[in-house]
Amino acid sequence: MALIRWQPFHEMESLRRQMDQLFDEFAGMSRETRSTAWAPAIELKDENDHLVLRAEIPGVEGKDLDIQVAREAVSIAGEHRYEKKTEEKGFYRSELRYGNFQRTIPLPVPVENDKVQAEFKNGILTLTLPKAEEVRRKVFKVNLGNGQGAIPASESATENSQG
Repeated sequence: MALIRWQPFHEMESLRRQMDQLFDEFAGMSRETRSTAWAPAIELKDENDHLVLRAEIPGVEGKDLDIQVAREAVSIAGEHRYEKKTEEKGFYRSELRYGNFQRTIPLPVPVENDKVQAEFKNGILTLTLPKAEEVRRKVFKVNLGNGQGAIPASESATENSQG
């Protein structure tokens, strides 16, 4: 069995080359490419018989949004436009993102896409997505009686009346 000596400087050099390559790739991207590479932040919440999807889309008007809902996913696309002002001076710094965006959010359960309700207020898009009937949580009453285990609620009422 041959022993292999650990060479920490060789591994550090390999890591340095990989980091240099990563920064070179990032620096090579044009400003336009970087400015369009964004997607709105989302929040997806389960509320028993429906899902609530909230997306943060500041600076975009509702007419500039394209929202498509399928049974398994929601797609949000649009454009954050840069409004040039006539008396504009040079920027010292700008961290705002402009350009097209698109985000597809897979849903954990199928929804009734023809009954979706939408609201867009103060840059927050809220979609209420009713779950499909076959996946809604159904509540059953479980009775424990006479050591028989779980009895459906309708049978339990019949037994008690005969009792």
